[in-house]
Amino acid sequence: MRKVVVSLFAILAGTSVAMADDAGCAAFKWPVTREEALFAAAPAAQSGADLSVGEAADVALAPVDAISFTAPPERAPAAGTFGATANVAVPPEGELQISLSDEAWIDVVQDGKAVKLAAFSGIKTCPGIRKSVRFKLQAGPATLQLSGAKKPNLKVAVLAPE
Repeated sequence: MRKVVVSLFAILAGTSVAMADDAGCAAFKWPVTREEALFAAAPAAQSGADLSVGEAADVALAPVDAISFTAPPERAPAAGTFGATANVAVPPEGELQISLSDEAWIDVVQDGKAVKLAAFSGIKTCPGIRKSVRFKLQAGPATLQLSGAKKPNLKVAVLAPE
């Protein structure tokens, strides 16, 4: 009887893992197919780079204590993590969707102040994309602040929401 219970539990556990894997990238609140395509060919960039809407970059991060953030990150980064900043020109529509390949915190700063995010979607079952967030901003310059990353590289896509 015990072997039957253990076997059933193993089958159920395997089924739930398979179902989560099947959900994959479709589990995001909005499509991330553009990010998948952009991340595959993302060019290298350094902290402080200019990012264009509709493009992605593979950003080389620096130790977070070496980054000069425009405004303090909303979530204080842990010691030993990595970060970067990037500049982006917000289009007249004023909305940006920023997606990351791995875990990290995203702040967007405009006019010296951090802007609250409008929507968030993050999952762990999509290979190569960890989170996607949306911001409502004013047209003009903005600074992306990335912090708390555990790896020294991070792919970043900056898009207009679909």
